[in-house]
Amino acid sequence: MEEQQTIKEKVAKKELAVPGWKKWLNYQSVVKQVPFFLFLTLLAVVYIYNGHLADKTVRNIGRTTREVRELQHEYKTVKSEVMFRSKQSELVKAVEPLGLKELIESPVVLNPQPIKESEKSN
Repeated sequence: MEEQQTIKEKVAKKELAVPGWKKWLNYQSVVKQVPFFLFLTLLAVVYIYNGHLADKTVRNIGRTTREVRELQHEYKTVKSEVMFRSKQSELVKAVEPLGLKELIESPVVLNPQPIKESEKSN
């Protein structure tokens, strides 16, 4: 008899548990949960968008880094070329076809004479 009572108690407990699940699966409770499901859907869309935006940003950063490296190399190349061409020996070679020659003697310094007051008014 005790076994039958325990079995009956177990069956009663299961019957009490089933109406709880039916409560969640009936039409009215599902309709009440629609806003929550829409909210979860919105969160999923925002999460996916955020992932795509992060990937795009990483790609842009990589592209910009490559461009900066290329520009740094170009800058160093141009700078070294300018430094080479601005050496005195290279300047002499560059202006030789124009008929210009390097000075052998030192330049003459001209000292300007101060202007007299009488000459200013004329």
